Formats: sequence, C-alpha cells, structure tokens
Amino acid sequence: MGTNNMTPDRLEAEGRFDAFSNGEILHNKKKNHLPAMGWNSWNAFGSGNTEALTKAMADKIVELGLDKLGYKYVVLDDGCYKDMRVDGKLSNEEVKFPNGFRALSDYIHEKGLKFGMYNDIGSNLCAGAEVGTCGHEKDDAQSYIDWAVDFLKVDNCYYLWDNATFSNPENARYTFAPNIKAIRIDNNEYQVKDALASNNDGNCHITGDRATLEQDFVTGLGTYDGTGPDASPIGLRSSELIFDITSDEEKEIALNVLYATGKREGVGRWLQVAVGNELFFDGFLKETDNEDEFTWSESILVQLKKGHNEVRLMNHRRQENTLNSYARLLKELVSLSPDNDIMYSACEWGKTQPQNWAYKVCDSWRILNDITFRVGSDGDYGVGTWTGDYTCSVTTQYNKAVIMDEFAGLDKGWNDPDMLMIGMNGLDDTQNKTHMTMWCMMNSPLMLGLDLRRVEKGDNLYRIIANNDIIALNQDSLGIQAKRVFSTLAEKEPDKEYIKDTNRVDILAKPLSGNRFALSFINVSQDDRHEKFSIALCDLKKFFGDWIYKSDKYLVKDLWSGETKEVSGKVFEIEGLNACDNVTLLVTPV
Repeated sequence: MGTNNMTPDRLEAEGRFDAFSNGEILHNKKKNHLPAMGWNSWNAFGSGNTEALTKAMADKIVELGLDKLGYKYVVLDDGCYKDMRVDGKLSNEEVKFPNGFRALSDYIHEKGLKFGMYNDIGSNLCAGAEVGTCGHEKDDAQSYIDWAVDFLKVDNCYYLWDNATFSNPENARYTFAPNIKAIRIDNNEYQVKDALASNNDGNCHITGDRATLEQDFVTGLGTYDGTGPDASPIGLRSSELIFDITSDEEKEIALNVLYATGKREGVGRWLQVAVGNELFFDGFLKETDNEDEFTWSESILVQLKKGHNEVRLMNHRRQENTLNSYARLLKELVSLSPDNDIMYSACEWGKTQPQNWAYKVCDSWRILNDITFRVGSDGDYGVGTWTGDYTCSVTTQYNKAVIMDEFAGLDKGWNDPDMLMIGMNGLDDTQNKTHMTMWCMMNSPLMLGLDLRRVEKGDNLYRIIANNDIIALNQDSLGIQAKRVFSTLAEKEPDKEYIKDTNRVDILAKPLSGNRFALSFINVSQDDRHEKFSIALCDLKKFFGDWIYKSDKYLVKDLWSGETKEVSGKVFEIEGLNACDNVTLLVTPV
C-alpha cells in the first residue's frame, strides 16, 4: 500500500476514546444476538470459492441437519467480487458466481438458511480486489440490502491509516504521538524527565504501560498492536502523558510541546491534546527531520479551569479511526433499512484492541490474526494446528480469548477467535473435540471452516460439530462467556492472567440458565496428565457470587461421553486427562 495524502475524519464525541467505556451503542445497533453459527468459505476454499461450491455447502448443511442445530449462516468470504467496481458499485465475479449474489441469496434463503458476505473497511480486500467499502459505504449498504444479506464480515486490510495487513509502516504517523521531551504552559516549562520524578505542581505521569521514558523523552504514546499474541488484552492498552497543572483562575492559555516526529510503530506525528475530557487539538504537528531533532510546536490554545487540571498528551487514533470506519457502514445500513437485523462481524484481527470499543457497532470482533494461513481449495482440506509460534493455532487463539470474558455479553457482543478448523488436516479427533468445547464455552461464533462434503451423518466429524449438548452451552439464553477459574500455571488471578505456555490444565466455569452451570477441564498441553483436578463450589462463588446456585446434590452429565450421575458434596473432580483432551460437565442442582 502506497503513501496517501488523506487524513482521518474529524471524530464526533461518541466515537472517541473517552466514550469507549460508557456502554452506549451507536446507530441503533441491535443487541441480544447470541453467537452466530454457520459456515464460512475461507478456510475451506480461500479465494477459490464458487457459486456451485456454496450451493453444495448449503445443501450439505440441510442434508446433515446442521440447520436444526443452529448452523444458519452461509457466508461468502474473499474472492467473490470483480477486482474493480462497476459504476462505483460492487459486482459478482462472473465466472465463479455467474448468476449473481441475489440469486444465490434466494437459493440459500429457500433452504431456510441465511446469507452472508464479506468486505473490508480499507481500499482493497485482503486478496487484493480494489472494492473496499472506504468511501463507498452508502452504495455498498444499498447493495447488501438489495442482495438480502443477513451477515457481514468486514476485514481490515489495506486500511488507509492503520491496517492489519499489507500496512505501510509509515502509517504509524497517524496512530502514535511524537516523542515528547517538555511542555510550556502558563509561563512555566516542564521537562518530562524531571516532571515524572517530581511531587510538585507540574509533575506528570504515564498511564498504562505502552509508553516509556527513554533518556529524557517519552515515546510510545499510542495503543498496543493486538494483531499478534504478544500483548495481553487485559488492562489499559494505551498510554497518555498527563501533566498536573494548577491554575489560579479559569483562563485560555497557550501550550507548546517540545517534540520530535517519526514514522514507525511507537512514534508518529499525530498529537491529541485535552484538558480533562475536553479536546483542544487533534492533528499533525510539523514534521521534524528525524526522531532525535526536537523542536517546539506552535501554540495550542487550551482552557484551564480554576484549580487542578489534567493536561493530556496522547494519540488514541488507532482505536478511534477504526471504530468510526466500522460505524460508517452500520450507519448507512440502518439509514437505508432501520429494521434490518444484519449480524455485523469486525475482522480487524485484534489490531486496535476491539474488545474496548467494538461492542458499540458490532456483534463480534476478531481478537487475533487468522487461525490458519494454510487454507484449502476444492478437494484440498487445508491445514490447522494445535499449537503455533504465532497466531496460527487453536491454542494461541484460546490463550487470549479465554481471559476476555469481561468484554462479552448479550448487551455487547462476542470475542471471536476465528473460524473452527475442525475437519481440516492437522488436527486429530481429540483436538477437534476440545477445539469445539473451547469455542462453545467461550461463546465464540461457531463458523465451520471445513469442506462439508467431508462429513457424513454419524461419523466422527459429525459427532463433534453436531454435539447438541456442547452447542447448547454456546447458545444458552444467559449469554455468559465462561470464566477460567483455575489454571495449573496461574499465579493469582486465573481469569485475568495471560498465559501463553501451553503446558497446563485449565478449568473453565460457565453459568447457564435454570440455575445450571458447566465445568470444562481442559488439558491444553500435548502430554497426558495423570493427576486429579478439582474445583470447589466455594471457589466458584468467589468468581460468580450468587450466579452459582447452592444445592446438596447435583446431577452431573459428561457432555462428550453422555454419562450422567448424581453427585453430593461441594467439590467437582476428575482424575487424569489425555493430551489435548477435555472433560466437560453440565451441572444441574437437584
């Protein structure tokens, strides 16, 4: 992607960082959607999907009875459009989709299923077609309504300011503040290094841990890139430099910043200046020759109140721009069809920490890079892995999503660790079974990614994807993501600690309707474990309080073996777990 001369839109208050935690949705986003279930074309066929293959998958969903279990959405991923717009509009690739998208939509709807499509908030789709929604939101919204689309997966490739892939590294100038050495305000000059160490008026502090003091300046004023598994999703994911300024009266006054700009992750050119929650500057500072050449900015007028003021130097544009780009398409969809109930999936790869903001506009949000890059084609099943060095594995996705329960819910939406790889090469039946368990316990969208022609009713793959008891955990009416209540590698807070070492056993607990709850004992490692693992009712109470209904007896059903027994006492225990295996129990008070 080349350099562009565009700058991000001016942002309204409801799209800003300070509004992320207010719980308010935008543009009449529909709430109370349970996690989506269906089939997506990407892992099975990549860009080689066709109308004929899509129809075959829809036919197979009905033949297998998967629709009766909740698998409703049939979603076209990348590779379905022409490479360029026609008269400014999206159009079907005529060789692969000769009858057009409305005809395919009608075919799927006639089978009682729902139709889904794909696009991107950038200029291009990930596979390269120059048909992204950026600047075309109204036209594309009309097309999706005309095609009776029920589900939209919207990616983040070739995004003009901070995309997840194919990014121009210089675009960091939009998403990070310059390095800052000092400020002048109210006839005083404050050197950052001295102010950070001071207890006097004018002292400052850094919020979060993204920014750091290097020598005598602060760098890294921005937001963690969440595309990879390096940074935890928990806690404050961005940093600000805040100066505490006391004023003897309310007044407008000039602020100057001693800064140096850059064009790489961690140092940029875009600065935001606020006093409290009132924003006074939001834009580029004049470019310096290099990161080591500091210069004073032109005066920025700010308003101080009498008494204590927090002067905030920051850049939250990584998150703000992306939220507002996703919001633009939703706004057009709602404007054109206020009653539409399209499921809206943000596939921005966790780049901008969407767990903080995506609930405002989306039903689910990807938390990481793709779960696999080795996708299949017609007759080739692709490859999935249990562990991986980066994001391409079941466990890498699980490790991050399992501690993100605080961000999910019926009034928000769902953490999305990407499509199920069940039925792809590389995973055995035990791993497939646990993969399914993990996603159901975590209320992740259940989007099958396999060539369904590989499945026959009653075979091993079918028994995994069609386990109605396991699916019921995902689709329970309470809509509560499981919480990790124990891990053999957790130090203090198993529900919040980001643990990437897979040599462990986790216990997940999930409140369910009818005073029930589920427990899942998961061996994340690839070695058999022979010891006993247990969780006490009192431990569950610490996490869930009155959600866990106390009884003298419980009916306990193993949701994979089908074995049911009555249990007395206050401890739930299993002995031994095979490699990559799980024991998942439905617990009902008697």
